[in-house]
Amino acid sequence: MSKGFGGESTTDPSTMRGRSWPCLRQFGVFLENRVGSLHELLRRLERQDLRVMALSIVDSIDFAVARLVLDNVDRATELFQLSNFTVFESDLVGVELPDDPQPHVKICQALLETEINIHYTYPLLYRRKGRAAIAMHVDDVDLALKTLTDKGLRIVAENDLLQDDEYF
Repeated sequence: MSKGFGGESTTDPSTMRGRSWPCLRQFGVFLENRVGSLHELLRRLERQDLRVMALSIVDSIDFAVARLVLDNVDRATELFQLSNFTVFESDLVGVELPDDPQPHVKICQALLETEINIHYTYPLLYRRKGRAAIAMHVDDVDLALKTLTDKGLRIVAENDLLQDDEYF
């Protein structure tokens, strides 16, 4: 505990997120839009035994943003703090695809019922007991987690990425 504004006791933010945090952490890395930028980023990450569990590139004329989900958030955070990359972090909701003929529709329907907007989604290179998963950036993470859990869908948390037993 430390003292906050007005002398109140506060919890150190770095201790508020544990391994069982129900979200996935996405790193957005700004890259110059030039040959080799993405290669350099991935080489640095994989050299530190970090597995890229999801990757999406948002591209413009002058720069790109690589959106990454990595298997070890703590190690990735430390690596980015020691690097010269410009990085921002955000929370994603990870969810296993249900055993359903239309698994994406089932997930979207659950979120639609509570009027949660999905900004973007992409697949995770994750398999657990034969199930694939997706990561979603939504406008209300807490409500999305509650809604999906209430509908019987399995959430993929940070610690699940470390225990992925069928990585391919």
